[in-house]
Order: sequence, then structure tokens, then C-alpha cells
Amino acid sequence: MSNKNLTMLTDFYEFTMANGYFEKGMGNRRAYFDMFFRRVPDGGGYAVMAGVEQLVDYFKNLHFTEEDIEYLRGRGCFSEAFLDYLKDFKFECDVWAIPEGTPIFPGEPIVTVAGPMVQAQFVETMILLTINHQTLIATKASRITRAAQGRTVLEFGSRRAQGYDGAVYGARAAYIGGCQGTACVIADRDFRIPAGGTMAHSWVQMFDSEYEAFKAYAEIYPDNCVFLVDTYNVLKSGVPNAIRVANEVLAPMGIRPKGIRLDSGDIAYLSIKAREMLDEAGYSDMQIMASNSLDEYLVRDLLSQGAQIDSFGIGERLITSKSEPVFGGVYKLVAVEDEKGEIIPKIKVSENVEKITTPHFKQAYRFFDKLTGKALGDVLTLRDEVINEEQPYMLFHPIHTWKKKIVTDYVVKPLQVQLFDKGECVYECPPVEEVRQYCHDQIETLWEQTRRFENPQTYYVDYSTKLWRVKNALLEAVQ
Repeated sequence: MSNKNLTMLTDFYEFTMANGYFEKGMGNRRAYFDMFFRRVPDGGGYAVMAGVEQLVDYFKNLHFTEEDIEYLRGRGCFSEAFLDYLKDFKFECDVWAIPEGTPIFPGEPIVTVAGPMVQAQFVETMILLTINHQTLIATKASRITRAAQGRTVLEFGSRRAQGYDGAVYGARAAYIGGCQGTACVIADRDFRIPAGGTMAHSWVQMFDSEYEAFKAYAEIYPDNCVFLVDTYNVLKSGVPNAIRVANEVLAPMGIRPKGIRLDSGDIAYLSIKAREMLDEAGYSDMQIMASNSLDEYLVRDLLSQGAQIDSFGIGERLITSKSEPVFGGVYKLVAVEDEKGEIIPKIKVSENVEKITTPHFKQAYRFFDKLTGKALGDVLTLRDEVINEEQPYMLFHPIHTWKKKIVTDYVVKPLQVQLFDKGECVYECPPVEEVRQYCHDQIETLWEQTRRFENPQTYYVDYSTKLWRVKNALLEAVQ
């Protein structure tokens, strides 16, 4: 799925602004943009960063074809000088991002782009499209897998995804967020995300009886027998036929069946009864999988009701993040350079306080307690600020400044890493398996109060004193 030229996947106003900057002699003026988000989906306490690898692929393949130039010329609103610039286009921006799998929080820069204004503006749409989608699905997957309390969760949503890219990259993001595999074969081929599956109801219906369907499957795939037991009647035929095939077909081969899958009905009740039947028949090692429009709340409720479920297949409510299908990341200008190369901070002011931007070229730091390893909070600073771990540091709320906390015995880590230096890629994307493990480890650094589903404790994202002064000076200047 990589090496695809998506240069023209942008909003039209990116072209009109780029042409305008070019015509006014502002195209090469260095500008700084941040991508950030304002709230976590589903009222959660954190989000999971995802999509950086695809963003890197996008930047690597930025170029305009002759067909692109002819299309733009045909619109009749762009200068020939601008079109000539696009014809010889070379990406020259610096790009930083928070690595995939990192828990992220509202207000902090998760992607920063600095470079010629015409370029830094133009890439807005694809940055938002790429990071918003995968971060949304990774965040949802993290919620669902935590609800499963250590049980296996598989992504089953391809057929309900919002288009084929939604299926493929959704499977990737779900894996980063904690799912252990997918039903999507191309995600396995391209990203090495373990794909699996056995049968659908149509397999069972194709045979004269449910028993014959199970028997035929066991004969072909003896080492991978998970029987779908709800085509007709789970307890009267499905489970008994699965046991019969296990006894008559697999046992003589010396093979143990893997399990059964429930896809409808009262899954809590059926799983409890099925567990009793399997155990009584000597198959206590046969696992029970549940699917059918599940999400984190249904998974949690099933387990609280004593459901005997070993693994979950999660489809539409994960791959579309059905409960909240939009991740509201935005991309805003935060600074420009003057003729002397000095950074001039920029701010967007709004009647809605949450829409006021945080100006300047920034870095985000995460503080960890030395003793527990738990995250204490994040601080946004000016880019050149250095935090001395040997000195106490005061965290304070950027709006309610009287809310203060002095931290000691901490380790501080910069969150953003550089992806591109003057248009050249300087970052090697880690394998997705490594990203998934990193995600798991980083989420464990969050306090349980931040990870809970309802009314999570708000995680600190504070400003350094210098940044706070810059922002407040700009706010006072516009009043």
C-alpha cells in the first residue's frame, strides 16, 4: 500500500492559497504548523498516535505529474509561474511527529511541519486525513482490548469499513491499539498483521447437515477447527455437532479442536451453557469466541455477567469507531520567520476558549516518576528550552494558573522525533509489531484513573513559563 502518489488528494483551497502565497512573494517564507486535537473520542482519558508510517510514505512520494499540471491549468485560476513551480516540485520541509503507539492528549502538537509556506500549507489535508483516521481506530482498539481484560481481540471489520483504505489501514491501527490479529488478508500481506478465520454461515448451509459441514471442515483443516455453532441452534445442534466431530474426526488423528464461535443470540447465556457442555465432553481446552456488533461496553458487560468467552471478534464498531467516528485533529499556523530568520509566533483567537491556538515552534515533554515509572504529565515548551532533570520543575495549569505542582525525582522525555530534514527522510519507521508492543508499554505508564472509561482523570498538559508568557502577550495584544 506504500509508494502511492497521493499528492492531489488535497482540498482545493490548499491550491488557491499556495498560488496566492506564490504570487505575493510569500511562498518561500518559512512557516510553522502544528497538528493537534481538542478532545479524546468517547470521553476517554487518552488517544493513541497512529498513521506516521503512511505519513512518511506520503511525503516521500510528493510530486506532480503532467496530468496533474494540465488539470490545474484547465481550472484557469493558477498562474503559469506557479504551475512551473509545481512541475519541478521538491519537498523541502522539516517534519516532526510523536511516534506511533504513544498515548497523546488534547492540545499538544502531535505533528509539526516547518518549511516554505506554500509547501507547509499544502500538506494539511493528507496530514489530517492520515493521522485522524488511524489515531481514531487505534484509540478505539485500545479501549476494546482493555475491556477484554487480557483476552484475545481480533479485528473483523473489513466488510463494514468506510472504503478499502479504511479496512486496510484500520486493521493496521487496530493492531497498534492492541488487537492481536485481523480477518483482513491484505493487512497480513502488507503489514504482517496476523490474519485468520475459519468459516461463515454459508459454509454450514452448503451441506445437507450441520454435522457434515463441520466434518468436512475438520477433514480439510484439522489443525484449525473453530466451528461456527449458531447457524441453526447453538445448544441443540451446534455445540453437540462440534463435539461429535471432535470425537469422530479429530480424536482419531490425535488432534484437539481449537474452539467454537458464537455470532448471535444471548452470548453470555449461550457461552456459559456451551462451556458446560464442552467441559462435560472432555474438551475444557476448546475456546469460545464471540462476535456480533460488539464494542468495549458490551465486552465489559458480557464479562461482568460471567460470560465464558476466551476471545472476541470485533467488527463494525471498531473499524468505523461507530460510537464517535471522527477524530477532530486540526492543523494550524503557529509561527513564521521574518527576513532575519527570527521566529514570530502566531495565534488564532476565538470566542470559544478551546479553539484558541498555542503559538510558537514547540516541543512536548513527558515527565515520568523515577520510582513508579508512571507518567506525571506533559509540558509544552519553546523548542529551544532545556529541562534539567536535576532541578525541581513546577507544573501549572495554563488557564487556572493557581493550580500548581512541583515535581522532583523525575525523568523527562521529548515526545516529538524528526521525520524529515529539509525534505529528506531521517526517520526509520519501526515494524508494526514493535509499535504495538511500545503502545502497550506506554499505556501502562498511565495511571488507572486516566485509563478508565467513564469520567477519567484529566491528564496534565501544561506550558512552560516562557510559552505561557508568549501566549498571554499575544492574547493581550489582540484585545
